[in-house]
Amino acid sequence: MRQIGLAWRQLRRDLAAGDVRILIAALVLAVLAVTAVGFVTDRAERALAIEANRLLGGDAVVRADTPITGVVREAANDPQLQQTQTQELQTMIRVGERLQLGDLRGLGQGFPLRGSFRIADASGVERDAGAVPAKGTIWMSRAGADTLGARLGDEIAIGDAQFRLAALVMQEPDAALDYFNVAPKVFLNLTDVPSTGLVQEGSRIRYRLVIAGPAAAVEQFVARARPALGRGQRLETIADARPEIRSALDRAGRFLGLAALVSVVLAAVAVAMAARRHSERHLSGTAVMRCLGASQRTLVAIQVGELVMLGLIASTVGVLLAFGLQWLIGGWLEQALKLSIPPAGLLPALQGYGVGLIVLLAFGAPPVLALRRVPALRVLRRDLDPTEPSAWLVTIAGFAGLAALLWWKAGSAALGLSMLLGIAATLVVLALLAWLLILVVRRVRSRLRGSLRYGLANVSRRAGASIAQVSALGLGLMALLLLTFVRTDLLDRWQVALSADAPNRFIVNVQDDQEGDVRAFIAQQGVAEPTLYPMIRGRLVSHNGKAVTGADYEEQGERAQRLAEREFNLSVTDHLRDDNRVTSGTFWGKRKPAQPEVSVEEDFAERLGWKIGDRIAFDIAGQPFAAKITSLRSVDWESFRPNFFVVASPGSLESFPASYITAVSVPPARTRFTADLVERFPNLSVIDIDAVLKQVRSTADQVSTVVEVVFVFSLAAGLLVLMAAVSASQDERLLEGGVMRAIGGSRRQLRLAQASEFAAIGLLSGLTAAIAASVLAGVIATRVFDLPSKTDWRLAAAGAAVGVLAALLAGMFATRRVLDAPPSVTLRELQD
Repeated sequence: MRQIGLAWRQLRRDLAAGDVRILIAALVLAVLAVTAVGFVTDRAERALAIEANRLLGGDAVVRADTPITGVVREAANDPQLQQTQTQELQTMIRVGERLQLGDLRGLGQGFPLRGSFRIADASGVERDAGAVPAKGTIWMSRAGADTLGARLGDEIAIGDAQFRLAALVMQEPDAALDYFNVAPKVFLNLTDVPSTGLVQEGSRIRYRLVIAGPAAAVEQFVARARPALGRGQRLETIADARPEIRSALDRAGRFLGLAALVSVVLAAVAVAMAARRHSERHLSGTAVMRCLGASQRTLVAIQVGELVMLGLIASTVGVLLAFGLQWLIGGWLEQALKLSIPPAGLLPALQGYGVGLIVLLAFGAPPVLALRRVPALRVLRRDLDPTEPSAWLVTIAGFAGLAALLWWKAGSAALGLSMLLGIAATLVVLALLAWLLILVVRRVRSRLRGSLRYGLANVSRRAGASIAQVSALGLGLMALLLLTFVRTDLLDRWQVALSADAPNRFIVNVQDDQEGDVRAFIAQQGVAEPTLYPMIRGRLVSHNGKAVTGADYEEQGERAQRLAEREFNLSVTDHLRDDNRVTSGTFWGKRKPAQPEVSVEEDFAERLGWKIGDRIAFDIAGQPFAAKITSLRSVDWESFRPNFFVVASPGSLESFPASYITAVSVPPARTRFTADLVERFPNLSVIDIDAVLKQVRSTADQVSTVVEVVFVFSLAAGLLVLMAAVSASQDERLLEGGVMRAIGGSRRQLRLAQASEFAAIGLLSGLTAAIAASVLAGVIATRVFDLPSKTDWRLAAAGAAVGVLAALLAGMFATRRVLDAPPSVTLRELQD
């Protein structure tokens, strides 16, 4: 207790004297950056997850081919949950004399629980529907109305009942889950379904139970309902959405994790530099205590105790500031995203305390521990610095703690490992280059004159401090440039993938003898000539000679079971587009293999446990087809072009019946495209995915906004932290500047000397940081974000220039009082 009291008294004295202001400022900024990014990231991720659930109509959906009862229904009765239901069945829809099979959906009150229908009524204005269709009326998908030639106000016959077409559905909540539904969609009030007479014994009705509520309640529902699912029942969450949606959300989550990692790195840089300065300021005081008989144990208890108290105080201030700041950002984000942002949780605050204390102890404890070895002679000779072998063990432990912290914050093994290796390599290179700079300066400084000689001499004179500062500044700049490069790649990727000319119509079921006519018709409509891809339907029957069914994939999860049970769309090609890339194995190309070969999408293969060299067999219209897997591909699903999980080598599927599929971009002015095409070729199915594109674009826009907000905030916080890091090593410069002023040096000479020193440090740090960030960004882009690797050296050069400018401005700002204060005041303050 006595040591704690002494530690508190020393902390109060240091606070009153201002000796720890740099360390506190660095730690507060570090915790503020980490915690605020954590708060914003946490709230934005949960908001995006809730908003993405509008693609389901709720937070979770249970689908079944019989009425949903038992444990699943009981789990949905949780008072914290909202619930509604729908019924779906296929039936004939009559509009005048036209009759076509359609998809009928009865909507319960309150559906959707997330999101809304976007409809156009008789007024012609698009709006969000406030409720389900009124009794006696229906809504119809725009594509369905085009196919049937239906107009608003028409009478539509469904079963035994007649309904009035009241609105066209421009966008529906769950369209992005599976847009390959070619039948016209009709929506009506669930209470109207019995009047159609379609609900009879043997009717094939699909039932849906939709729930929504707080995240904890939804997770509890999923945990309780999933094990109780019966035959024909399926539980879906946003993880089952189309790959385009999952990709945008996954990449956003990884970027937010990267932003959190950058905050941790910046925190470590600032605190390490400030802690070094803090320990140096306590050398003389500790030497006096040694002279007065203080034991090593007492010194350690006082110094570490002060450090822990300081850490708790600074972390608390940083967390409170972060909470207020994220509240303001959250309010702005709600307006920008046009959605409700959940309140902040406690986890980011706990993470802020954890980061602050771990980083402080990891980088502050080693120099503080070294204080216990301060020789008493330090009172007389200031050139004696303490040495503490055990501090190396603490340093190693500290780096291990930082590594664990980075791994924890990454949320991805690949991202965490990439960052750790990148940081280690960058530090080694920076330290080596700084050492080489010092050697070069020592050789050439005798040939230099004036302020330039003095400034560069300072770099070589303080070799240890210069190496530390170059390493710290370079590492911080590398982290910020890395965040900039990845953010640029992400936004560019989304803009390209979701460009205005992305395909918005899929044309299915084109027959062999229709290829030329379909191409000619599309060309007459002023639409770019399409590429038609053969499509053969097959069902998986064996893997490596062993018969398989969906039940064999029970351990791989429900999604793997569904994939194994469904019919596959197989295709044939001798070349791959730019949205398909071979990741392992060998693609056949123009070579025609002697035996059938297939190439499989890598995630699909991983989920089903397929590997290169495996043999898989399909049943195609009663005929067997077997082939060897010779390559795996990554597929860019965001291209919205026809893609296949499995493609076969040329000639291997010639004997099997095939149809063709293509995708085209139809201008908005071509409103009659679908109706005219179907009228000319009645067997074709045209899938209008404009609504899906709108949903995906909306999600990507929201994700982009979140990425931009987190990026700008991380950048601003990072620059402040870097300034604190630069400021933490200025005592020696202030002392030398004071001496230079005292012996007659002019303000101009001093400024030029300081500028040359900071410019040299900044140039070295900036160039190394730019190169390291470019390399690491390429690795992370390909291995973590599944983006093509590209290096923009103009951006890297700009980053290096920013590094020089940042070091120059921060250093000049930190040492400005050498010029402003009288030399006697500066020297007295630093010698006390």
